[in-house]
Amino acid sequence: MKKIGLIGTGMLGKAVGMHLLKSGYSLVAYNRTKDKTKELEINGAEIADSPKDVALKSDVVITVVKDAEAVKKISFEKDGIIFGNHEGLVVCDMSTINPIESKKIFEKFRENNLIMLDTPVMGGPNVAITGDLVMMASGNKGTFDDCKKLFETIANKVFYLGENGTAHTVKLAMNLQITMLALALSEGITLSRGANIDPKVFLEILNSTYFKTGMSENKAFKMIQDQFDATFTLDNLKKDINTISETSKSFGVNLPMTEKAKEIYDNAVNEGFGNLDYTGILAYIKKLNE
Repeated sequence: MKKIGLIGTGMLGKAVGMHLLKSGYSLVAYNRTKDKTKELEINGAEIADSPKDVALKSDVVITVVKDAEAVKKISFEKDGIIFGNHEGLVVCDMSTINPIESKKIFEKFRENNLIMLDTPVMGGPNVAITGDLVMMASGNKGTFDDCKKLFETIANKVFYLGENGTAHTVKLAMNLQITMLALALSEGITLSRGANIDPKVFLEILNSTYFKTGMSENKAFKMIQDQFDATFTLDNLKKDINTISETSKSFGVNLPMTEKAKEIYDNAVNEGFGNLDYTGILAYIKKLNE
């Protein structure tokens, strides 16, 4: 499978596309805002005029869009993926969406004689560009095996999790960790500052213990310098927390901390912090303490 389609060239999608081009794959890309495909085009990608065109020219189509409604639009509406169907075409959804909606999307693809895999990833554009994402995949095992070489180009670890919907559920559980870790770090920094303790001391001690994380090691020192250049925005994390909340209720699961976190992130976005990196939740908490 050398001809790869890419629909959605935001920060993550573009980085995945750039890495595929560097890895020798032929890439055809589409984005609703065409300006966001320029860098890919300069580096050898063909730019299509619609999702249908992407599908017609690809063996595998990767979708990386905002939410389930966006997946449905590019898949089933005018000039959608299904209208470019051909023998052997596979759709891999890398978006972060509700797993119940994902199953419905899978069923509609199946009705149109198309195979869809769930392939959400962990890691931002900084690791996507080097192929060091972590991928969770679910769906037809034979199709997964056929695509495994492609997946191992995109990610340095690939986990096959079973039936459709499973990977998106685990992805939401993973983003829940991001949600809580960012809050815990921000409040630890804020408490230290409130006690007139240099937050660097807090971070150095934290990173000397079992409780350190990639976030505390790689992002926290930028946080205390008010550096929140976005690899994954607060606005996008808020969207994912809303999806986690909806999904948990669909499964009959009570997640009390998620509901509290949802309120905090909603307020942060409403206060104008949405374009910051998700670690910019610290900036919101700092404002609350001024």
